[in-house]
Amino acid sequence: MSRLAESLLRALGLLLLLGALGFAASKAPDRPLESLVLRWAPPPSEFIDLQGQLVHLRDQGPAGDKLPIVLIHGTSASLHTWEGWVKELSKTRRVISFDLPGFGLTGPAASGDYSADAYVEFVRKLLDHLQLDRVVLGGNSLGGEIAWMVAAAAPERVAALILVDAGGYAFTPESVPIGFQLARLPGLGVLSEYMLPRSVIEHSVKSVYGDPAKISPALLERYYELTLRAGNRAALRQRINQMVLGDQAERIKTLHQPTLILWGAKDRLIPPSNGAAFARDIPASQLITFPGLGHVPQEEDPIATVATVQSFLTTLKP
Repeated sequence: MSRLAESLLRALGLLLLLGALGFAASKAPDRPLESLVLRWAPPPSEFIDLQGQLVHLRDQGPAGDKLPIVLIHGTSASLHTWEGWVKELSKTRRVISFDLPGFGLTGPAASGDYSADAYVEFVRKLLDHLQLDRVVLGGNSLGGEIAWMVAAAAPERVAALILVDAGGYAFTPESVPIGFQLARLPGLGVLSEYMLPRSVIEHSVKSVYGDPAKISPALLERYYELTLRAGNRAALRQRINQMVLGDQAERIKTLHQPTLILWGAKDRLIPPSNGAAFARDIPASQLITFPGLGHVPQEEDPIATVATVQSFLTTLKP
């Protein structure tokens, strides 16, 4: 039996167990945006209308920065994953973070299109809206894939790249967050839009950390509540079903921007070998691996990881 099949069977077993314990105990209806804003979008958060798509965004640091830094989160995350980096970087640099359509407080895309190409177009529109001609573009996981794809599609807009456990190549995960597994299952994926045990969120977050002891109750609460934002669970199911691993990997070889590649050595979702592949295929790149960290090193240890970013930024010309 394949690892994927075993994972799916475990997910099915868990769901059946939850059913036996009682559907009512796990009911988790969608929460309207208005009920989440006070807690998860205090200043400097703002909401902008991007051609009909409401976008949760933070624009911090000196407005006169000639080379702003734009950070893109990964699947089922939000702009909050960058808070540690933004705290340090915004002391001297303009830093922009936002929630992608389908995640965080931005909410689902009206088009229902969650392909990588659709996300690339979204980021290009956002850069236009903010009148950003040239940026340093960084991203984690899905966000990293979007970042390098924007750089490939519009190289004149991207002065440098920061790829953090980025998507792009095909891979076989050692461990898949159970929330992703459930979203993939026909029928049961739809059911996951109406029930969400906190244990599913806890298991999913722990699976992407190198050291689960670093996960606080407050962090789990954030992931849980933002998952409940109206439309996000349906959007995750659509995103998972539209995802194609490695279909555009050959484009990575066309990248020529200075690129910092950061990877958690204990990443069990996208293996560290993919980080080595980025370093091999992007000539102007450097790879730094963090021994004790997992798939979201910028969140798990922001101080250690942002220090490498700050050093990298000093090598760039505005």
